[in-house]
Amino acid sequence: MKIPYYFLRILILLFVILSFTNSSHAQNWDINLLKNINPQNPNSATWKAITNTAEPLSVAVPISMFALSLINNNQHLKKNAYQLAASLVVNAATNEGFKIIVNRDRPFVTYPNSGFPISTDEKNKSMPSGHTSFSFTTATSVYLMYPKWYIALPAFAWATSVGYSRMYLGLHYPSDVLMGAVVGSGSAMLTNWARKHLLDQKKKSLHKIP
Repeated sequence: MKIPYYFLRILILLFVILSFTNSSHAQNWDINLLKNINPQNPNSATWKAITNTAEPLSVAVPISMFALSLINNNQHLKKNAYQLAASLVVNAATNEGFKIIVNRDRPFVTYPNSGFPISTDEKNKSMPSGHTSFSFTTATSVYLMYPKWYIALPAFAWATSVGYSRMYLGLHYPSDVLMGAVVGSGSAMLTNWARKHLLDQKKKSLHKIP
């Protein structure tokens, strides 16, 4: 089973991000950019609302697709719902794995006197951004299933807004958000590739049956 070329590029990009964030120069760039994005009092209701849509909307989309597939007896839509749910599971496992491996503290933990808001709800590690990875998994999966510009534009605009909100609220470094986008998109691409590969193998097996 060959790994697709685009997935190899994602792995290389992940390695580059991890290597880059380990250098002191990169850490300075990371924190300086975060300070420029994050205001002293990030009380914007808009960005808080956007950041809170990441996980609920990501879960709601496959559930809605599955419900519609039952109502309309649409097997293709049902398979798409399964694929999106599977990509979210892959993303969750990959995201948690990276958090354990990288073991990076949140900005308000590493820089307690820099004015970043302390969040008692954000107790896990910082890299990658889970909210960002979930939103990019959803956006990428939907686009791969329905590759139209009028679907890609709002989907990725939402995912990008979620990523920006994590920095605006001071809860993640820019590299956390970048890593989250890569992990999320990569999870969706890998699941999409696996579905097509498995379907092709199944079709070939059925054709061989006398």
